[in-house]
Amino acid sequence: MVRRIGKNLGVFDREMPPASRQLQLDGYALLRDVLDPAEVQALGDEILAIFGSSDPERGRSDRAEFRYEMLNRSALSQAAVGKQAILDVIEPLLGEDCHVIANTAWLNPPEFGGGPWHCDAGPHVPRPEGVAWDDRIPYPVFAIGAHILLRDCAEADGPTAVVPGSNRSGRLAPMGHLTDPELTYDGRPPVRLIGSAGDVALFVSDAWHRGTPAVGGGGRFFLQVHYGRRDIAQRIRTTREVNQLSPGAVARATTPRERSLVGLHDPFFYDG
Repeated sequence: MVRRIGKNLGVFDREMPPASRQLQLDGYALLRDVLDPAEVQALGDEILAIFGSSDPERGRSDRAEFRYEMLNRSALSQAAVGKQAILDVIEPLLGEDCHVIANTAWLNPPEFGGGPWHCDAGPHVPRPEGVAWDDRIPYPVFAIGAHILLRDCAEADGPTAVVPGSNRSGRLAPMGHLTDPELTYDGRPPVRLIGSAGDVALFVSDAWHRGTPAVGGGGRFFLQVHYGRRDIAQRIRTTREVNQLSPGAVARATTPRERSLVGLHDPFFYDG
């Protein structure tokens, strides 16, 4: 829980929304009715038009299901990521100057197969099993994902699931249980982020989460936003496309480590 003090950070010591506290403690929260039905319809139509007018991106098997950098392509997407109801919840955790680091639209089919348990980058404060966190220190949050639902998402549609409290574990999900639907942390089972169109599902990037397999539903349609602390670089475009280097500096970086050292990173979490 942080706030800016000039150019530095201090402890957030003000009243905060219950959803902020739930995010910090449990790693997830669900905000209801952030977009009204007219906003959902307009945003959904604009995003579907972009799916229809642009080619799939990146060499992934599911690449037809998403489109990157939506705030660059869609004025309504840019408006949605700045909804005050979202900012009021995330700013006590990321700071008043947090920013969008990635913004992707997803259109998963009815046969959506889900995915493994993972965290988005991180964990940002890794530590070994058995080392307890001192609860006098608020557990830091560096990035928060948001799914702005543009279609009702029931259990049959393959909603995102989160293991409560895993955001505070300092560890990755156990390798032998990456597809275990009943994976727990500290005895707590997964929670499925089921919601209606216009709701926003939030989760801390360090939390163990996954898209669950659809079971006869209509698939998922949502605008995904990742918000990060000011200190975390944006990944809306890859560093190959957008960087701060001169052509000469790019040419001189010939090995993989030389390229990453000067900021030319291969695409990874958030990138794109």
